[in-house]
Amino acid sequence: MTRPHAIHRTIDTRRRGHAIWRAARRALRDWNSIEGAVWLHLLKTVTAVLLAMGIAMLLDLPQPRIAMTTVFVLMQPLSGMVFAKSVYRIVGTVVGMIAAVVLGSVFVQQPELYIVGMTLWVAACTAAAMRNRHFRWYGFVLAGYTAALIGIPVVMQPNGLFLAALGRGAEVAVGILCSGMVSAVIVPRQTGSLLERTLRTRLRNFTAFASSVLTGALERSAFEGRFAGLVDDVVGLEATRAFSFFEDPVMRSRSQLLARLNSEFMDACARLHALRQLLKRVQRSEIVTAPLVPYFHELAALLAQTQRHGESDRAWALRLADTLEAWQSTLPRHVREARQALKTVSPEALQDFDTSSELMYRFTTEIVRYSRTYASAMQPGLAQETRATRYVPRTSWYVVGFTFLRTAVVVAACGWFWVQTDWPSGGMAMIAAALTCALTSSASNATRMAVQMAAGAACAAIVGYFFICYVYPNVDGFPLLCATLAPVLALGAFLTTRPRIAGYGVGFSVFFCLLAGPDNVIAYTPDLLINNGMAIVAAMLLAALAFAIVFPPRMKWLIARMCGELRGQVVIACSSELPGLGERFQSGTHDLMHQLRLVLSGRQREHRRALRWMLVTLEVGHAMVDLRREAHAASWLSDLDARWGQSLARVQTAIARLFDDPGPQMVARALKSVRTATWVAQEALGAVAHTRDRRHDAQRLLSHLHFIRSALLDRDGPLGTLARHRVRTRNAAVNNWLKG
Repeated sequence: MTRPHAIHRTIDTRRRGHAIWRAARRALRDWNSIEGAVWLHLLKTVTAVLLAMGIAMLLDLPQPRIAMTTVFVLMQPLSGMVFAKSVYRIVGTVVGMIAAVVLGSVFVQQPELYIVGMTLWVAACTAAAMRNRHFRWYGFVLAGYTAALIGIPVVMQPNGLFLAALGRGAEVAVGILCSGMVSAVIVPRQTGSLLERTLRTRLRNFTAFASSVLTGALERSAFEGRFAGLVDDVVGLEATRAFSFFEDPVMRSRSQLLARLNSEFMDACARLHALRQLLKRVQRSEIVTAPLVPYFHELAALLAQTQRHGESDRAWALRLADTLEAWQSTLPRHVREARQALKTVSPEALQDFDTSSELMYRFTTEIVRYSRTYASAMQPGLAQETRATRYVPRTSWYVVGFTFLRTAVVVAACGWFWVQTDWPSGGMAMIAAALTCALTSSASNATRMAVQMAAGAACAAIVGYFFICYVYPNVDGFPLLCATLAPVLALGAFLTTRPRIAGYGVGFSVFFCLLAGPDNVIAYTPDLLINNGMAIVAAMLLAALAFAIVFPPRMKWLIARMCGELRGQVVIACSSELPGLGERFQSGTHDLMHQLRLVLSGRQREHRRALRWMLVTLEVGHAMVDLRREAHAASWLSDLDARWGQSLARVQTAIARLFDDPGPQMVARALKSVRTATWVAQEALGAVAHTRDRRHDAQRLLSHLHFIRSALLDRDGPLGTLARHRVRTRNAAVNNWLKG
């Protein structure tokens, strides 16, 4: 009788053991993906730094500390990021070397003019960096402060300038080679694997998000927060794609395919947002929404289907596309039946019904296209993409000019103080100012970043003093030197992996190497280290003070100009050439909004307002691109009615002026132009009602015009507020006239 119980106990014990083992493996996997990756990054960074130091010493280079600093600047968690940064570091270093030699030869023993030239060069490079993204930004930044690092210490010794430039180039080359080799050899983490995980997660999250939107399960604030996250996803994926290009030939062959995938994702997001906005506006009319509700729920259920057990990501994406395509093929018939019933009940609601069904059909088309492109990207082997897709970043020229002015003022102030006081460490202060302005140019909070770097540099000076006075005199041999440096280098690298305190790590790592890094012949000059450390900290605090008081990046006028550039994307949608217009519009809008999100971090009210302008920009701009494409395809309409071309041109002009300078008068003019174009298109629809293709063309044009009108009148949008203000002003004027 006891034997079955013993068997059951054995089975339960085995089950508990398997459950514990699975939980342990899951915990180990989670630790390896987060904390394990951090410790691996520390090991690789310290190894590369010590290797670069040893090779530089073996080659008897002038300053092995520069090779150490190069490794700290280059090392990234992923090998593709290291290779990309190395390429731009080489280019930036070469350009900086040439600039240093040219400035030194032009202004021989003329420190005042040399400082002016160096200030303009650093400011110009830092401002140009703001027009670029990813590590291209770093290449411009490096071209600026490399010239300062090479030229300023020998400004009064022009004979040594060329040799200093060659030595600096050799030291940087050693650091680049060591960081790239260590990253590729020691447990390499490929950018391609991260890219695949990102794409898989994004497709799953987006389909679930779209399903909840179609069923009305998301409130407005939740939708806006999730949509803002999609903006960051678009910009982040473009960065990862740029890094993976340098990694292996497979990722290079898929680069254009991934660019198209990102472009199609932006289109799908825009369609989803447009569909949600229109549903929100017509939900008060059950006559319009009731016939379409079953189809929205069917589409939501199809998007919510999960991946089957053992099914690959590519197979799931293809199954999703096939299912949606089969459902979409039956949609026009169901819509016609529902429209016929609605036509007899409420003819005035037909335009809202047609626009909603058209947007649902187009959204399904975008999801199907995105899913198939995703399946192609997940296919093993090389992939050739003939279609060229470009992500065009946008930066406000006001931001570029602001960055130039801010950098020039800070660097020039340090240079002026150096010349006026003949401060021995003034050159180091000017170098630190150039470094601080360059490295904080793309930071969301430049003041906090500069203060953190100053604190890290102060700690580096203290630790460096301890090493020069007590450690280096007692170290005998390279192995013992590496053993004493490893904990300090690891501490600095660890701080850089924590986003909120990364500034401390950057300041500590970079300036510990510059101030107290060992050379072949170590100079025991603690007084020079203290003076240089004080100069560096003072320059960084001066930069932080200028960022916070004189040139705060969150000035209202600057944010207003950035919002103006964001609205200007609609002007591009209305007036730019049609080929590639959708890609330029989408990428520029997402890029500008991402910059605004960084600037307005922590300021909820301003961020919400900017996000709503971005959403209405996407709505109207995307609709204008579609309207112009459909009008170009339906060229027969201009032949049928000569008024159509003029009315369409008026719509483009009125919408462009509205977003260039929003106001109640501009809203009224835009609404009037849209209304006139709608009348012309409706008359054309009546004339071609018996021709199927032309009837569909006219209906699509009417849908785009109706959607633009509904976006301008949206009660929750910024333009709807202006429209209501116009109505209130007009009613008040009429009442005053009647009373008078």
